[in-house]
Amino acid sequence: MERNPFKIAQAQLDEAAELLKLDPATHEMLRWPMRELHVTIPVRMDDGTIKVFHGYRVQYNDARGPTKGGIRWHPGETIDTVRALAAWMTWKTAVVDLPYGGAKGGIICNPKEMSDGEKERLARGYIRAIAQIIGPEKDIPAPDVYTNSQIMAWMMDEFSKIRQYNNPGVITGKPHHLGGSRGREDATARGGMFTLREAARVMGINLEVDEENFYKPPHELEKLPDRIPEGDAVTCAIQGYGNAGYYAHLLITRMFKNVRVVAVSDSKGGIYNEKGLPFSDVFRTKKETKTVVEYTDAQKISNKELLELDVDILIPAALENVITDENADRVKGKIILELANGPTTPEADKILYNKGSYIIPDFLANAGGVTVSYFEWVQNITGYYWDYEEVYEKLDRKMTKAFQDVHSMREEKKIHTRLAAYLVSVQRVVEAMKTRGWV
Repeated sequence: MERNPFKIAQAQLDEAAELLKLDPATHEMLRWPMRELHVTIPVRMDDGTIKVFHGYRVQYNDARGPTKGGIRWHPGETIDTVRALAAWMTWKTAVVDLPYGGAKGGIICNPKEMSDGEKERLARGYIRAIAQIIGPEKDIPAPDVYTNSQIMAWMMDEFSKIRQYNNPGVITGKPHHLGGSRGREDATARGGMFTLREAARVMGINLEVDEENFYKPPHELEKLPDRIPEGDAVTCAIQGYGNAGYYAHLLITRMFKNVRVVAVSDSKGGIYNEKGLPFSDVFRTKKETKTVVEYTDAQKISNKELLELDVDILIPAALENVITDENADRVKGKIILELANGPTTPEADKILYNKGSYIIPDFLANAGGVTVSYFEWVQNITGYYWDYEEVYEKLDRKMTKAFQDVHSMREEKKIHTRLAAYLVSVQRVVEAMKTRGWV
């Protein structure tokens, strides 16, 4: 069954609008992007031929400030995916109370089949195509699926050439030596860990916070020996082993003493061992063979089977629409930490809520990335840079406050957590729109 992500985003908004009793004009304005740009990018490939790529930049709503959102490179990219992600970025920045609106960008391409030179020419061509609508005061892109800090560096450099002065604040997710923030690399997963800690307290699950290692950066955590608790430990399964999933495996086993990761997966399949999967060995296997499936001390399982394992914590960290009305009744996770964007459909939300699962919805759970991007933007503007511990402490405060705001709304209205997050964020955007006199 084909699921249009933008129709899902609109349906989620519609449910919140009904509860908030929004007037028709406000509701209609929030259902659509305020601006979108479709671009055509010619790129000279290494063999001398010219290939034409198609890209998008969607600026959904800027009532609360300049828009913010990543750039995805994917062969299956669609305008509706980018629209949905821009909408979710609008709610994400509002739910963590950042002075931003939401945006998203995308290019239809397969970066796995491109050389570094071709990627650089595509990155620079895209920035030339959208330069008129971005900037530190307008719209600040960042990395997303299949883009990284090097691609952001090329994009920042191209924009600086166009403006004829160094302009690091136009892009976040840059390398540290070009104005990138400490803590940006693991920010999505780490922000999720802060919300997971709060949800576990609500659910009466003991994660045993490791105070000594809680704010250590990933390069220090990777050096620590693997810790796999025995006996009555909290079990966890992670779907997806890209940036978010990899860091989730590292952080959850280093920041908490009582969590045993029993299953992980990537696009080629999954692995399961009820005794636990040591991070170091699994990551080494992934690095050497390009997949976790080649890890030998585990049973091979499918991504579908991973979602239905009997675990305390389920972390969908891959792509959208993996938990649906077709499998939600078989999903057993007590806490579902959505590090992916849009992994759960609206129908599945209701099924899981009625079963007693606690979903930490995507635009709250994975808001650590945009929050540290905000910190990077602030540091670029001021020219004053923070160390890891300061970044993580500030991120902890932001994510904890956002979780508490959403949980309070959930308890007050007796509704599932995603709807509660929508009520918090949509209210904030509507307040800004009305105060500005837009509606």
